Amino acid sequence: MGSNDAWMGETQPYIAPRRAGERDAWSAEAAAHGQRGGQRLLAVEEVDPPAPVREFLNVGPDEKVVVRRRLILLNDEPVELADSYYPARIARGTGLAERGKIPGGAVTLLAALGFTPADDLLEDVSATAATSSQCDALGLSPGTPVLVLTRFTTSTAGEPMEVSVMTMTRHLQYRQKQVV
Repeated sequence: MGSNDAWMGETQPYIAPRRAGERDAWSAEAAAHGQRGGQRLLAVEEVDPPAPVREFLNVGPDEKVVVRRRLILLNDEPVELADSYYPARIARGTGLAERGKIPGGAVTLLAALGFTPADDLLEDVSATAATSSQCDALGLSPGTPVLVLTRFTTSTAGEPMEVSVMTMTRHLQYRQKQVV
């Protein structure tokens, strides 16, 4: 998706549990724009998290987290890398820690486990040059700029439950709703 191909997106569908048979948020958003969204699961593994993930998820220095790494596609072309991190204490023994599609997506599984996302999440957006591995995965030339959106999600009970790091090649527009 080129920089002139932007559409207005909203975060809320990505943190709302899906109903049975409902498409994932990305597929639904792409379809609403007459396009085809998809994703390919690249890896599911327990890792030592990056410092911001460790801090937010409140995991100790010796604790691992589960990461689900995905390649996000638009009309079968790569447009984003998405890494979602979960505390191992939440993810172990669930579909989050298994390689395979999660019916309804991770947010639906988390809600079934009692971790409903709060509406007041934090998102951080930065720009950087793509790394060589990001260039390879996304079909970019060396030095191409990318957006990195990091979403920090807590449950309605206030427990940190997910950090998603999305490296994007596309234009990003946001709609923020006023909280009264």
